[in-house]
Amino acid sequence: MAHITASVYTSHVPAIGAALDLGKTQEPYWQPVFQGYEFSKQWMKDNTPDVIFLVYNDHATAFSLDMIPTFAIGTAASYQPADEGWGPRPVPVVQGHPELAAHIAQSVIQQDFDLTIVNKMDVDHGLTVPLSLMCGQPDVWPCPVIPFAVNVVQYPVPSGQRCFNLGKAIRKAVESYDEDLKVQIWGTGGMSHQLQGPRAGLINREFDNAFLDKLIHDPAAAAAIPHIDYVREAGSEGIELVMWLIARGAMNDVADPSASTRARHRFYHVPASNTAVGHLILENQYLCGTDL
Repeated sequence: MAHITASVYTSHVPAIGAALDLGKTQEPYWQPVFQGYEFSKQWMKDNTPDVIFLVYNDHATAFSLDMIPTFAIGTAASYQPADEGWGPRPVPVVQGHPELAAHIAQSVIQQDFDLTIVNKMDVDHGLTVPLSLMCGQPDVWPCPVIPFAVNVVQYPVPSGQRCFNLGKAIRKAVESYDEDLKVQIWGTGGMSHQLQGPRAGLINREFDNAFLDKLIHDPAAAAAIPHIDYVREAGSEGIELVMWLIARGAMNDVADPSASTRARHRFYHVPASNTAVGHLILENQYLCGTDL
């Protein structure tokens, strides 16, 4: 049986990818950002999964205003890094896991979540920056990745509660897959930021850290945050944080209150570009003798 071992949460600021690709990681502005991921890169080497289920939002590369699915799952064998206007990032091609992706699509749709199935698409910084932050700059990514795109660009966007419930459905789907696979689920985007209008540059440290507290200790309360609060407190692009709730909804302690989930790493930094950067690693814990 496949099972979810851990969840990872991180911002996916495009400027972080540019800093990595241009060799600027040790510059004074960027060094504190990348220092916060040193633990995570070693943790990733020590806890490499068989598959990553990566939740992100597309930034008008695979989709446009002509067609915007609320939830889209990638079922392809591979995904090319997208050209976002200055050429594709110099990162490896992302290998998919079509069999598990198709199984999750079947199971989740049967649980009444409507997914768009995508058999061909390129993946942008929303997906590749988190991989770079967690895996460094390898010749190949350490395992297959299932891209899962969420519309947080064109309103209406899904609520945090719906994303949280979707995470529960994804967990059931993974656990009904026959092959013994270790799966990590990643939620990306956020934290507080606004890119346009009179409040451009908004960052709210208090809201961000309260959100991280809720995500760790009271995820149901985090899921109950109304959409308008993200806009007011975290800026128009802060709504990306609902994607973190998909990953959180898939963890052990949500399915079973007696189960244990452990926070292994937490990091917060301001600023990176004009965005707050947040990062969290949660591990599922298993009883002695049943360690998976």
